[in-house]
Amino acid sequence: MGSVTSLTCVVCSAHYIERPGLYTCPSCGDLATLKVSYDYEAVRKVMTRRTLDAKPLVDLWRYLPLLPVREVGNLMSLRVGGTPLYNAPGLRAKSGFPDLWVKDDTINPSGSLKDRASAVTLLKGLEMGYTEAAVASTGNAAASLACISASMGVRCHVFVPAAAPKTKLAQLAIYGADVITVQGSYDEAFKLCIEACEEHTWYNRNTGYNPYTVEGKKTVSMEIVEQLRWGTPDTVIVPVGDGCILSGVWKGFIDLYRLGFIDQLPRLIAAQADGSQAIKRAFDGDGVIRSVEVDTIADSLAVSMPRNGTMAVQDLRASKGMAVVVSDEEILEAMKLLGQTTGIFGEPAGVVSLAALLRLHAENNISTKERVVLMVTGTGLKDVDSALKGFST
Repeated sequence: MGSVTSLTCVVCSAHYIERPGLYTCPSCGDLATLKVSYDYEAVRKVMTRRTLDAKPLVDLWRYLPLLPVREVGNLMSLRVGGTPLYNAPGLRAKSGFPDLWVKDDTINPSGSLKDRASAVTLLKGLEMGYTEAAVASTGNAAASLACISASMGVRCHVFVPAAAPKTKLAQLAIYGADVITVQGSYDEAFKLCIEACEEHTWYNRNTGYNPYTVEGKKTVSMEIVEQLRWGTPDTVIVPVGDGCILSGVWKGFIDLYRLGFIDQLPRLIAAQADGSQAIKRAFDGDGVIRSVEVDTIADSLAVSMPRNGTMAVQDLRASKGMAVVVSDEEILEAMKLLGQTTGIFGEPAGVVSLAALLRLHAENNISTKERVVLMVTGTGLKDVDSALKGFST
């Protein structure tokens, strides 16, 4: 295992050999994320479509040869990944998309897709010799790291804005994390986390900063391909805040394409809240990420300066995709529609993909003949107050 060959800066294309303390490009700064490359010939010798077909899809560790960790051993007691892909007949009928699929990552241990990133990055940190980890988060990444750390017996520190939903803060308390409540924004928490990690030599799991978060998240699209019997969707709609999930989804498809497991790539749609649309503005403009004012019910997408934004815009363009924004009202309606047609309770950030599909359909920017996969990235039980707003009238 451990077939990583290099880390490449998305800004200047410089190559680096992985080492402890290397998160972003030393030359370009904290906004210059690093892409992980592998020895694909070596991977191909130990992982094939046949070897994958021979074992049940239980968790993300089936892709270990294509992950940046050497082994899992007995450290992972929780099941991460292996989430269902539903054909959702009720939603298909209601939306008018007969080949619509829903990837439900709400059933991961902490209730969000981010457990994929936490599992991979925490193992990587332990391999590098770190004994404690930290993260800045609006709630989901913090709960995720706290959950995975608790299962491994690792101490973790989380920097969370005071405005985070109480249910997410409750998760942190139950998991026994060291919670640093920040009287400020996510971006301010992000900066404090970097400073604390440097001072205390903690491993930094920050989204869009740690290059291995993308590697954990990419397993979701690899599962989709397997669940479609080695088929590729026409379009995948991805909730976007920092842009890390979108880059992870794209990386999974790219890795399988480079291995020869699939022969075509999907179009990605970045779904953002109109109260947090830095990536859409960059995508529609000159590609440069600029800070925006944030105001949205989808707290997990409330990012003023997306740290993975440059990579996300590059990946979105490479997929020949597009970005779409939706209102809080559309998000609340999507929560109800998803729940009433599929039985899946998604949080506002988790259902922005469905809201985007409905907007795209209304604007004739997507065909009902396409095979579409919606990413539902977090459970609505994390933010019950927002769900109730949809019924306030």
